[in-house]
Amino acid sequence: MHIQELEDLHPIDLVQSLAQTRDWVFERQNDDQIAVVVEGLWQQYAVSLVWSEQSETLRLVCSFEFAPPKAKLAALYETLNLANDSCWSGAFSFWEDQQTMAYIYGLNLSGGAVASPQQVDNMMRISVAACEKLYPAFQLVSWGDDTPAQAMQAAISDAYGRA
Repeated sequence: MHIQELEDLHPIDLVQSLAQTRDWVFERQNDDQIAVVVEGLWQQYAVSLVWSEQSETLRLVCSFEFAPPKAKLAALYETLNLANDSCWSGAFSFWEDQQTMAYIYGLNLSGGAVASPQQVDNMMRISVAACEKLYPAFQLVSWGDDTPAQAMQAAISDAYGRA
């Protein structure tokens, strides 16, 4: 299927086409919702996308299991605030009752706008990349002795040199 043919598809159809192209495991729950599994370096990410006709928004939630010690929750929440300050497109949230970290991103398509294959691909890429980049910071404050600022610095610093 050519890109021009894909541009007229329902947003969830675009996600399904992308998942098939990338050989990702996916399950189409209904016409307006799909769940995709993306294998990352640190985690396996559950990516759920839902189309809301009412708000004309494609909502993405990229999540992974995360069960920090209760004593570290204050530091984790501070790290989440710092992490969200570094995110341009979405935001992290920790769902304590589900022991899940989630990156949430919404693509507004109001006024009859249509999602392009590039936009859907970009949503997926940005979401997984944000989780991959900041996962170490969440780990360092939850199971290490790093402060939120130290953990964020370690996660967002670019390594130089070679091994």
